[in-house]
Amino acid sequence: MKTSLALPFTRHSKLPNHVSFLFAFFITLMVAWVGDAWGDDDEAKSDLVIVEIGNLGGYSSRVNAVSADGRTLVGRSEIEQSTALSHHAFLWTADGRMQDLGTLEATSKYGRKYHMISAATGVSADGSVVVGFSNHVTYAPEYIGLRAFRWTPDGGMIDLGALGGADSKATAVSANGKVVVGWAYTQPLDVHAFRWVDGVMADLGTLGGKASYANAVSSDGSVVVGFSGTGRTSHAFRWTAKDGMQDLGTLGGAKSAASAVSADGRVVVGSSETAEGVEHAFRWTAKSGMQDLGTLGNAGDLSRAKLVSADGRVVVGGSVIDGRFHAFRWTADSRMQLVTDWLAASGVVLPDGAILYDAKGISADGSTLVIEIYPGVGLAHALAVVKSAKDKKSAP
Repeated sequence: MKTSLALPFTRHSKLPNHVSFLFAFFITLMVAWVGDAWGDDDEAKSDLVIVEIGNLGGYSSRVNAVSADGRTLVGRSEIEQSTALSHHAFLWTADGRMQDLGTLEATSKYGRKYHMISAATGVSADGSVVVGFSNHVTYAPEYIGLRAFRWTPDGGMIDLGALGGADSKATAVSANGKVVVGWAYTQPLDVHAFRWVDGVMADLGTLGGKASYANAVSSDGSVVVGFSGTGRTSHAFRWTAKDGMQDLGTLGGAKSAASAVSADGRVVVGSSETAEGVEHAFRWTAKSGMQDLGTLGNAGDLSRAKLVSADGRVVVGGSVIDGRFHAFRWTADSRMQLVTDWLAASGVVLPDGAILYDAKGISADGSTLVIEIYPGVGLAHALAVVKSAKDKKSAP
């Protein structure tokens, strides 16, 4: 029995030294074992496989999210080699195909053609619904703004509107693709978190300040998390229709922000200032409150939790070691661990000079991670990792 994504893999012992432009890579750790998949005596053999996901005609691609099954990636990719500003949202599937999702309206009522960009920021569990943002031409007066979008294969890219202002941005979507969250302008100076359902964008309000931003949504769309101004600073929030916007507090410092939420909405992760004024990753539950996850280095170093598995047990993000970010994976058993060390425990050796930098996506069971990688020449890449059966069994 083998755990893999059944992708068209290409093997590499290390990244080419002559590479001078940005790639996106999808890496999976394939694990084979014998006997019962969850048995204590299983012996695992690991194999590192690298797949280039390519681009849309430019130099680079950036992955922003992964579907629950780990088989669909979304993000943005350059469409021209002349400028880094020419990028479109894309959807990449396990068959190796990268699809350009296009942009919103690019022609004004006067016939002008505008330079348009878009980026995908979230994807439904099955990969059929993509959300993000795109430039959009509005009128009276003519204005190129930023608008949240929802994309489907049948309907294409749909403008979700705003909250009375000009601009909006979608950041996440529920598992079934029906609930979209993000932020939108209510007027020129105020930005509020929104929750969009069935064509209606609802204002989630604030914690007392002028701005709030929704970053993630639970599987069924009932719980929204992000951060909001309080009037003097900004705090992480958890929103439900019943309780409204709940202030999650801090780790003793002034500021906090929530970045992700578990499938059932009970576990929230993000980052917060400590009493010493240092930003640390946190994991929040109603029972335990806000828990400091620490750092990979010294207590005075920075860490940020970016994503959480569906069951809330696996947290991933980035932490500073010697002035540079490194990707971490946290569980109650292993605590905060370098993803590099987690891979090494399964016998996986990364390309020479590669540094796993920051988490960009996580599958529902926490087995597939999409992580930026610096291969020693200052270039960012994206990769995914599938964990072993032993690791899956012991996850807290």
